[in-house]
Amino acid sequence: MRRVFISGPILGMENQQDYRERITKICRKLQLEVIDPWKREKMLYKTDEECWWNNVPASDFIKRDLGDIEKCDVMVVYMPKLSAGACMELFYAKLKGKKVMVVSDLECLSPWILAHADVVLKEINQLEEALKQAIHP
Repeated sequence: MRRVFISGPILGMENQQDYRERITKICRKLQLEVIDPWKREKMLYKTDEECWWNNVPASDFIKRDLGDIEKCDVMVVYMPKLSAGACMELFYAKLKGKKVMVVSDLECLSPWILAHADVVLKEINQLEEALKQAIHP
């Protein structure tokens, strides 16, 4: 079964992660397995402590995400705002030869994002058709 990794901003959007369920629903409809690091990491983001991530071994945190990216076939990056983590994941996925789809309504995406995305969509509701084309070219 083909796997899709969901990437997107978390920091500052801890209570706005509903996009992940929307993307998951589309993937499951297409019989794609979903890898969503939010399921593993959301408990870390529930703290009120500022800069909590300084207490988490960064190398372990990142190693898990990179390992998940290596297991996927396609990465879907939801980007309603810029996110350092999502951009790094996007870049890594592309270096590993993964198909990268960016969903963003930002007017001026960085050339770095555009150069490493195979597909750029304005809305999540365009994702189903793009995924169909990616898995059955």
